Amino acid sequence: MIALGCDHGGYDLMQEVKNYLDEGKLEYKDFGCYGTESVDYPDYAKKVSQAIVSGECDKGILICGTGIGVSITANRIPGIRAALCTDCYCAEMTRLHNDANVLAMGGRVVGPGLAVKIVETFLNTAFSDEDRHKRRIQKIENC
Repeated sequence: MIALGCDHGGYDLMQEVKNYLDEGKLEYKDFGCYGTESVDYPDYAKKVSQAIVSGECDKGILICGTGIGVSITANRIPGIRAALCTDCYCAEMTRLHNDANVLAMGGRVVGPGLAVKIVETFLNTAFSDEDRHKRRIQKIENC
């Protein structure tokens, strides 16, 4: 199950992501927001992060205007490794090397076509499970 969350700046792009997930019959839970009226991004980043930490969801996708605010907020939650990605290479590498469990994007930065490819890459790339990457992730968790 994928946890979704956005603020008003990410709402339109999140609709594109949801269309992609629906077409692929991928299960998700939408934690909001539900329109373009101004809201506070930390509220949605926290809900998505808590759903992952609790085990309710496996991965998350967060979108705000730039992706910066939601990624900062999500990374404050122990157990979350959120990565702000603006291209497919970053999405692939953060899954392979960091075992990132949250993808952050900027609705005012990434266009819909690229965003869907980034989501696809993030969701379909497995963690490499190499010892060096496990060691580094453990060091992150112990910070």
